[in-house]
Amino acid sequence: MIDLGQHAQFIVIAYAGVGLGLAALIGWIVYDSRRTRSRLTQLGDKRS
Repeated sequence: MIDLGQHAQFIVIAYAGVGLGLAALIGWIVYDSRRTRSRLTQLGDKRS
């Protein structure tokens, strides 16, 4: 493995934070898409 030196802990935490942020954004997009599709169906949209 690459030696990250004295900043290894910060680097790992930074990558983990970015990963969690991306996962949260993807989750929110999926949730919002389903919610929007459901609302459009309720309003009578025939395009699935």
